[in-house]
Amino acid sequence: MIGRSLGIPAFLVVFALAASTQAQSVKQFKIGTGHIGGTYYPIGQIVARIITAPPGERRCGEKSPCGVPGLTASALTSLGSVENVEGVSAGWLDAGFVQSDVAYWAYTGEGFFKDRKPPPKIRAVASLYPESMHIIVGWASQIKTLAGLKKRVVALGDAESGTLVGARLLLAAAGLDERRDIKPRYLAPGEAAPKLILGEVDAFLTVSGYPEVNVSRVVESGDARLLPISSQVIGKLLTAHKFLSQGAIPSKVYGKNKTTPTVNVNALMIVSSEADPELVYRLTKALWWKGARQLLATGHPKGKMITVDSVLDGIGIPMHQGAVRYYREIGRIK
Repeated sequence: MIGRSLGIPAFLVVFALAASTQAQSVKQFKIGTGHIGGTYYPIGQIVARIITAPPGERRCGEKSPCGVPGLTASALTSLGSVENVEGVSAGWLDAGFVQSDVAYWAYTGEGFFKDRKPPPKIRAVASLYPESMHIIVGWASQIKTLAGLKKRVVALGDAESGTLVGARLLLAAAGLDERRDIKPRYLAPGEAAPKLILGEVDAFLTVSGYPEVNVSRVVESGDARLLPISSQVIGKLLTAHKFLSQGAIPSKVYGKNKTTPTVNVNALMIVSSEADPELVYRLTKALWWKGARQLLATGHPKGKMITVDSVLDGIGIPMHQGAVRYYREIGRIK
């Protein structure tokens, strides 16, 4: 009837209606990452590719990820962990990459989130890889220890970043007051790195998976070097914060540096506690599809460390029930 009244063949009407229904079934899935020069953003792009499977697209082979049927994922830049927690909890992000310490405090309403009530509604999907605290100073500077940061201009990360959270822990363990002992600047590494070269800041910090692009640029150019964290400060940090672990940045990562003692946190992928369990189950299954390993391992140096064997490491918040279902199926959760 409709086709005849408009002079359109009925089979075209049926085709158009089917196409419209298919288009409506597409779910846009937004993943909050970090700044472009960091590690979250490129890893997020790979994860988005792995879980994307638009309606009508046929793939799923040795070199083509299966994805989640009907899902189109995208990696969005952000200020980092704190903003990603808030975005996921509020619903304008579907998932996000977050440091394990930030996730723990968000879930418990402590630390950085003690004045933010109620606590954000977040759950873990996976522990991805360890992130390391980087402290970068000018190559010719006389700064040899954390104590040498006194009276210096130090970039501590964006106001909504996990780097700032980690920087505050580090300063406290080193006996430095953020306001009294240093001259803080709240800049992302991409802003701080050129200012270090120009002499406008004396040091900058970032909590990132190595190699971090901005650190590579200034260290490998000969303008900067990494500052080690002393064993005494590392000991204080590990005693006070169980979500931290001892780490080291190998000498080969940035060149011109010895192996640098530091502390690590884990990068987590989180979703809302209210996320659809079936969607999270399919997402988790797609993330650990056997071909995803190849994409991760070849797409970024840190991708080689993302394995199902370490998927539960360093998670201080509950796992989403959809992810738990998949990990039980493969025997990672008994």
